[in-house]
Amino acid sequence: MIYFDNAATTMKKPKEVVEAVVNALTSMGNAGRGANEASLSASRLLYDTRERLCRLFGGTNPRQIAFTANSTESLNLAIQGLVKPGDHVITTELEHNSVLRPLYLMESRGAKLTIVRSRENGVLDPAAIEEACREDTKVIVCTHGSNLTGNYVEIQKVGEIARERGICLIVDASQTAGVFPICVEEMKIDVLCFTGHKGLLGPQGTGGLYVREGISIRPLKVGGSGIRTFDRTHPGEMPTALEAGTLNGHGIAGLNAALRYLEKEGIHTIREREQSLMWRFYEGIRQIPGIKVYGDFTTKNRCPIVTFNIGDYDSADVSDALLTEFGICTRAGGHCAPLMHEALGTKEQGAVRFSFSHENTEEEVDFGIQAVRTLAEEEEE
Repeated sequence: MIYFDNAATTMKKPKEVVEAVVNALTSMGNAGRGANEASLSASRLLYDTRERLCRLFGGTNPRQIAFTANSTESLNLAIQGLVKPGDHVITTELEHNSVLRPLYLMESRGAKLTIVRSRENGVLDPAAIEEACREDTKVIVCTHGSNLTGNYVEIQKVGEIARERGICLIVDASQTAGVFPICVEEMKIDVLCFTGHKGLLGPQGTGGLYVREGISIRPLKVGGSGIRTFDRTHPGEMPTALEAGTLNGHGIAGLNAALRYLEKEGIHTIREREQSLMWRFYEGIRQIPGIKVYGDFTTKNRCPIVTFNIGDYDSADVSDALLTEFGICTRAGGHCAPLMHEALGTKEQGAVRFSFSHENTEEEVDFGIQAVRTLAEEEEE
C-alpha cells in the first residue's frame, strides 16, 4: 500500500512515538490525581509537552496550552467559549466543517456571521477580511492552510488587522502545525487550535489550543480537575479551566515523543522534503489531458497537497480505482470543506486529494503519477 492521505492523518509515525505510547500504557498514572511516582511522572510529562508546544508555537507561557482530543474539540472550545449572541464573527469559505458548524451553531443562538469569499483558485485576500470588519466584530476565525487546495494563508496579515481593531483571532492550524513555522506572538494569534495526529506526527486523540494570556474562554465541560475539590465551580486558571476530566495521557506521551522527533529533525527539513514530493507530483500530472488541478501553485508557500479531478470522472470512483488497481490510498469527495467546493464548482464531483509525508519516496510519487495518467487515458477512450 502507498499512503498519500497524510492531510487526514499521518499514518507512518516515528518509532519513538509508538514506543512512548506503549511505555505509557504500562507505567503512567493519572496526572494531578495523586502524590505517587506514577502520577507525578505523568504530571511532569504533561508539563514537558506543554513546554515543547509552547516553544514550537512561539508562546510565552506553557500553562496557556490546554490539551484536547483534536482540532475539532479545540475549535468548538474556542468558538463556543468566546462568541456570544449579538457578536459579529468573520470567517472564510476556505474553512473546514470543524469551524463552520460551530459557527452556524452560534449563529442559530444569535451571533451574526460574515463569510469572506476567496479569489480565483481559492486564494484568500486578507484585505477582504479587513473590509468585512465592523464595529461589532468580536472574533475572526481563519484557517492557516486549506485542507482541500493546500493554499497557505498569510495569517500574520490577518493578525495585524484583528489586533489593530481589538478583534480576537482564532486560527485553525490543523494542516500547518508541525509543518510551517508558527509564532503566535509575531502573528498576533489570540487562540491557536491544533491537532496532534497530522503534521505533529503524534497519535490520534491528541490536540490542543494555545490561548493568549488575558483571554478567558468559557469551558465546554466541567468536572474533575484534581484541585479545588470542594468548590462548586470549575477552576478558572489555565490550563485546568479547559481540561475537565482525565486527559489522554498515553496519547500525550506519544505526542511528546513526536515533538522531540520534530525538534531533532527540524520542521524546515521535513517541510522541504514534503513540498519537494508535492511539486514532483504536481509537475507530473498537471499537463496530462483531462486533469484539472485546484489551488494556487504560483507560490512555493503551500501545504503539501495536490487536489485534482479527471474530466467528469467522479472523484470517489477515481480514488477507488487508485486503491483497487494500484494500491494507492487517497482522499476523495467533499473533504469536510463545503464552501470551498462550491467556490471551485466541485460540489457534485468532489475532488481527489494526494497529500504527502516526508516518509513518502520519489518512487512512490512517480508510481502515483503513472497511475493517474493511466486512469486519465482510460477516461478519454
